[in-house]
Amino acid sequence: MDAAQALARLADYFETMTPESVGRIGDYYAPDARFKDPFNDVRGVPAIRQVFHHMFGQVGQPRFIVTERIGGEGGDGSAVLLWQFHFTARFGLRERPQSIHGASHLRFDGAGLVVLHRDYWDAAEELYAKLPVLGPLMRALSRKLAA
Repeated sequence: MDAAQALARLADYFETMTPESVGRIGDYYAPDARFKDPFNDVRGVPAIRQVFHHMFGQVGQPRFIVTERIGGEGGDGSAVLLWQFHFTARFGLRERPQSIHGASHLRFDGAGLVVLHRDYWDAAEELYAKLPVLGPLMRALSRKLAA
């Protein structure tokens, strides 16, 4: 399977991911794959599976929408997914819809399995600035540091 096919297959998996389908993550990731995001840096399918199980336990109604697929045509197995992550988060007694925009740098092996998954997103803007207590402080800091 070439990287473009593997990228399409992985994008479909993320867009349809459920708590039950997390168990099949080994169908998409190499046994010693590395996953890194702003909160995690893990290696191996069991650890990657745990990151996504944790996601489903921490937030309500999580879902990914892939907005663009880049690359996969070259011989190096590299590609990028641009995505939106929608979920609900509880603040006090209320659940509020949230979204994070990000990108995943991916590298596939010759079998079309992910060997590297590195997520890039701005935790300060996309998450901390939306929190009730930290939000005003983050926005004030951002205004102060802006040119």
